[in-house]
Amino acid sequence: MTSPRLPNYWRQNTALIRTLLMVWGLVSLVFSILLVQPLNKIPIGNLPLGFWMAQQGSIFVFVALIFIYAKQMDKLDRQYNANPKQK
Repeated sequence: MTSPRLPNYWRQNTALIRTLLMVWGLVSLVFSILLVQPLNKIPIGNLPLGFWMAQQGSIFVFVALIFIYAKQMDKLDRQYNANPKQK
């Protein structure tokens, strides 16, 4: 990767990380802790949504964030030709 393109690469990389961390914080703190009482009024099967989000939903979101990060970074690496195997 050439030097002039490096700041743009890292800017996009940190923006992606920042966005995914905000989603992670929103799901783990807001939906799983702060809004648990209002969400408990919505049932999912036999369980209240607040309980489900704290126990299962947040884990599903975290795993999805891992796959989203990997896919987006692969795309970003291809865009900036930042494959370490080519060096």
